[in-house]
Amino acid sequence: MKRINVYLRPLLLAITALGSANTHAAGAQAMPYHFEPDPDNLASVQRGARNFMNYCAGCHSMQHLRYNRLAADLGIPEDLLQKHLMFTTDKPGDPILSAMPATSAQWFGAKPPDLSVETRMRGPAWVYNYLMTFYVDPSRPLGTNNLMLPGASMPHVLGALQGWQIKEDHPASDGAEGHGTHAAPRFVLASAGKLSPQEYEKFVADTVNFMVYAAEPGRAGRIATGVKVMLFLLVFTVLAWLLKREYWKDVH
Repeated sequence: MKRINVYLRPLLLAITALGSANTHAAGAQAMPYHFEPDPDNLASVQRGARNFMNYCAGCHSMQHLRYNRLAADLGIPEDLLQKHLMFTTDKPGDPILSAMPATSAQWFGAKPPDLSVETRMRGPAWVYNYLMTFYVDPSRPLGTNNLMLPGASMPHVLGALQGWQIKEDHPASDGAEGHGTHAAPRFVLASAGKLSPQEYEKFVADTVNFMVYAAEPGRAGRIATGVKVMLFLLVFTVLAWLLKREYWKDVH
């Protein structure tokens, strides 16, 4: 056991150091908004699908998700799917692909990424904070910047809904180990949008819930199967114990 610890300890220390280095390399920026995804909330995911298709799918694809799979999972009839959610294809069996041409990289500096697994790669809380923290920045070509992804080439496409906000920074604070970390800034709404702050937060939460579902469409079915398997194993264990007790009752 001691020899195992001798080999494992340096490995664990290296992993810890690497995680710490990545955190500080990213600026250790605190997320100003707390978010817990709820992909099991069907109504929220349905609203999020509407939000994504109306405000995001023009630039961003979800090439690993097909329209008919989305409709089946979310209980959306095909006629409503084609009327309200399909803007770039005529076939329900097609994947969700944006109509953005290949030359889009020349417009934004980079091609808009596919968002199929964005919440699995960055985490739902990061995506939520990204959509919440666009702020006015006259130094940027499009006039806005983003807290979670400074220098992002994406414009604030939801600005008409959220409004336009100004970022007020807080001074850096020392962490528990003496490392400087950036405290979460405060955002002040300079120009109101079509939605109230509470309505916009719900809008973003619904959108991220949909993205969490899209990143793993089979999650709900897998969980349902897992529950059935656990119940079977529980019943089988009880029956096996009763059978064992019956066979061994006369042995002593």
